[in-house]
Amino acid sequence: MYDVAIIGGGPGGYAAALYAHNFGLSVALVEKDSVGGTCLLRGCIPAKTWLQTAEVFSTVARAAEFGVEASSPSLNWAAALARKQKVVDGLVRGLSGLLKARKVDVIDGYGRLVDGGVEVTDGEGGTQRIEARNVIVATGSVPSSIPGYAIDGERIVTSDEALDWERQPNRVAIIGGGVIGCEFASLLSDVGSEVYLFEALEQLLPGTDPDAVKVLERTFKKKGVKIHTGTFVGPAEITSDGVKVPFGDEAVTVDVVLVAVGRAPVTQDIGLEEAGITTDRGFIVVDLETMMTSKPGVYAVGDVVAGTPQLAHAGFAEGISAITHIATGVAAPVDFKSIPLVVYTHPEIATVGISEAQAREEGRDIVVTSHGMRGVGRSIIKGEVGGTVKVIAEKDGPIIGAAVADPGAGDMIHELMYAVGWEALPEEAAAFIHAHPTVSEAIGETLLSAAGTSLH
Repeated sequence: MYDVAIIGGGPGGYAAALYAHNFGLSVALVEKDSVGGTCLLRGCIPAKTWLQTAEVFSTVARAAEFGVEASSPSLNWAAALARKQKVVDGLVRGLSGLLKARKVDVIDGYGRLVDGGVEVTDGEGGTQRIEARNVIVATGSVPSSIPGYAIDGERIVTSDEALDWERQPNRVAIIGGGVIGCEFASLLSDVGSEVYLFEALEQLLPGTDPDAVKVLERTFKKKGVKIHTGTFVGPAEITSDGVKVPFGDEAVTVDVVLVAVGRAPVTQDIGLEEAGITTDRGFIVVDLETMMTSKPGVYAVGDVVAGTPQLAHAGFAEGISAITHIATGVAAPVDFKSIPLVVYTHPEIATVGISEAQAREEGRDIVVTSHGMRGVGRSIIKGEVGGTVKVIAEKDGPIIGAAVADPGAGDMIHELMYAVGWEALPEEAAAFIHAHPTVSEAIGETLLSAAGTSLH
């Protein structure tokens, strides 16, 4: 009898498994694939490895701007693909070793919730029953598609297949201008592919701060990305020349279509209905204080959870929350308002807290302060002056949200994460000194302005 059985070895599942050692809990982790889940195998890590390749390529291409003479770069796609796989394999080995060191029993197979634990079906159809006092469902998500775009893995693909393209596609249509779509648009345009980006809503990265998104859109247009917002596409047509994508009265023919319209939870046939667990459009409803489902002793974390962000680091936090409640009976809720979101395009976009639009919709009396990078010394030195910092604060109150658009936004956002999480007043946060010359000085300048004591 295990203290905890976990179905799914992605970020939420493996974080829970690792954290359990702090309480001396015995853990079985059921995974039908390699441990690591979408993030490590088919998401965050491989995608960011490709994006790093694109960043190096574009940096070399700009070398002459900095007085460095070099020939025009060429991309060895096979070598870049091999490096991506090497990074993934190394991290999988490291995670497997860590789970073993923490005495987590990793069981290969398909897990299904049953009374008293988990039923595991192996690849040959054999079954075994894992008895456990508590179960955590962490089965993750898979890419969604739309009518008229049946995924064939070659001409019409999802991010799963795109991360393993054997050769660089010359012409790509990306359906969906969310995080995944924009990251692939950034990667492909940086290395010279012709990119068409379609988004049904009026803005790329819907729900993200419009001023930050404008920074990205300007860069995309300079790179030649053909952006079509507020645009619905018709069914794809396979032709001798590629794939024809109709939109309005027009159409474009490309080599491959990447469908990036969101992710659906993996909750079918895992025993939820039989257990009487409440779901909402396939997502599992939980008590966000504890991550427990409607069935006592059964928890859910990660992408399968209703109403929480589909982010690896959110899954980590949810796994820790669930284990803490299992071990102590005390709720340790995740502070979702302080979880940063990073879009790893070039430039990156990072946000935390609530947006300006959300604050106004809620009727809050707010003060919004922004600062561009054009006067920031380090940004000028780096040749990256198109970015911006925005801070949203309650009038005469704390900082409640922030957005940064800059190549280093993903790292810069974390000091603003603390400000939002600790409900710091602008004048409190502005009292701390940023090193000069750094790009993060733009945050310091924005905070000074938010405090009513601007410098430049």
